Amino acid sequence: MRILVVTDAWFPQVNGVVRTLDTLRRRLEARGHETVYITPDSFRTIPCPTYSEIRLALLPGKTMAQAIQTFQPCVVHIATEGPLGVTARRYCVKRDIPFTTAFHTKFPEYVNARFGVPVRWGYKVMRWFHGPSHAIMVATQGIEDELTNWGFSNIKRWTRGVDTDLFRPRPKDSLNHLITGPRPWFVYVGRVAVEKNISAFLSLDLPGTKIVVGGGPQLESLKARHPEVHFAGERHGEDLATHFSVGDVFVFPSRTDTFGLVLLEALASGLSVAAYPVPGPLDVIGDAPVGVLSEDLRAAAVKALDIPAEACRDFALSRSWETSVDQFLKNVHPFDPEDFFASSRNPVEVGGSA
Repeated sequence: MRILVVTDAWFPQVNGVVRTLDTLRRRLEARGHETVYITPDSFRTIPCPTYSEIRLALLPGKTMAQAIQTFQPCVVHIATEGPLGVTARRYCVKRDIPFTTAFHTKFPEYVNARFGVPVRWGYKVMRWFHGPSHAIMVATQGIEDELTNWGFSNIKRWTRGVDTDLFRPRPKDSLNHLITGPRPWFVYVGRVAVEKNISAFLSLDLPGTKIVVGGGPQLESLKARHPEVHFAGERHGEDLATHFSVGDVFVFPSRTDTFGLVLLEALASGLSVAAYPVPGPLDVIGDAPVGVLSEDLRAAAVKALDIPAEACRDFALSRSWETSVDQFLKNVHPFDPEDFFASSRNPVEVGGSA
């Protein structure tokens, strides 16, 4: 199939949404599908208010229309609710082109945390955006339940996988030349932003050393408040995977993630998980003996030290990307391009293509 994916979240951002979409593209192409991604790097952009690492496309309408018309997809998937997603939605709705969407991020809660906008207003906008979608893809049952309570329908499961070749156990002393604090090492990996609730982790009275891996708008202020913490900054590829693997426990303080891909990456690296009992951790880990979910995050982190690394690794090995791609392909809504586009078709250079 010719599959078009529209996403406002893309490199150089480093987060679970970008890694999921990038992996999806590579897996789709490996199966013989032709893909084009329409991403912010093909447009003039401005920084997102309070989060300059995120770039927002300016006036993408004409370029978007040309890209879609040129590629003539038989599947359209709109991954995010930003300027590109809204523009693609408008294009498809106007022409009655079928499309699917995904709910990756709890934007209503994030906007509430940053600007105080009522959460119910945010979900009203989300219902408008996703309303015409033929399938709203979500990663977990917990998020499906929450969206159902907010009045969403036609929700389909699209779980996540983990690259167990990259994220694997390594010698615990691999980063002793960089990190010199005493053991045990409690690690957080992810965006350093207010919605991730990292302060809840950093304020815990834990033995050993706390390590934060990632960048974001809260990085400098947290560094100033917590000089005892090792802040590793953004890491990528093997370097990122090594920062996972040297830890003793992965602490996940977020209460708003729709999944938490880092949970699977930590488990694949042999780390047990300490987290709150909220959607995301509850769906990924549940009652499996690879983590401790508790409102007492300190107690959870200490107790998680006793969980064997082998159990965590074995758990992650059963969560494959192939299952995730199968679900995505089952959820999309293919159509005949000749019903919607002119007959001429030329190569397209917007975003990425097979």
